Parts: sequence; C-alpha cells; structure tokens
Amino acid sequence: MIRVTVERNENKHISSFTMKGHADSGPHGHDLVCAAASALSFGTINAIAELCELELPVEMGSEGGFLRCQVPGDLGVDTHEKVQLLLEGLVVSFSMLEEQYGEYIQVNRR
Repeated sequence: MIRVTVERNENKHISSFTMKGHADSGPHGHDLVCAAASALSFGTINAIAELCELELPVEMGSEGGFLRCQVPGDLGVDTHEKVQLLLEGLVVSFSMLEEQYGEYIQVNRR
C-alpha cells in the first residue's frame, strides 16, 4: 500500500508531503495506482519548479517506494501562495485516488 502523509504547520499550510510504499495493484510496470501517484507527485513538483521558479528539496528512495518533498519556510508571499495552491491541488487529487482505490493508497492529513 502507498501511504501519503501531508504535514501542515501551525497556519495549516502544507509544509511537506511523503509517499511511502508500493500499491501492488498490478504487475510491475502495469500498476495503475502506482503510476497515478507518481504522476501526481512528480507533476506537482515539476509544476512548482516551472510556474514558481522554485526547486523544492526532494528525497527519493534508491529503489523507489519513497518520496519526500519539503516546502521551505522562507518563501516570498506570492511564491508561497502559488506553492500552496499547487500542493492543495495535489492533496485533492490524492484524495480522489484514495476514494477509488483505497485498498492501495491511504492519505493521512496531519
């Protein structure tokens, strides 16, 4: 199962998200839930890089199955708002994936 954890700061802004595990919803290379979760997370990270001109710190496992993305605390107001909007969109997308494939992905919001 993929476990997504979304962490928020005291202002309820997203401070990081972490994805751990494997969906195992299909054979390797044909796992639609894994492909969707990967596309959502990397698509959001790439959108932030392109639209906000910001490379977020990202940690990845060497064998897959782990991704952590941290939001720097020292962003300007405009950049911070754009990053938050894109990350909130990611949370909505993960939640929709969880609604359809809850046996393979779980989203924890802190």
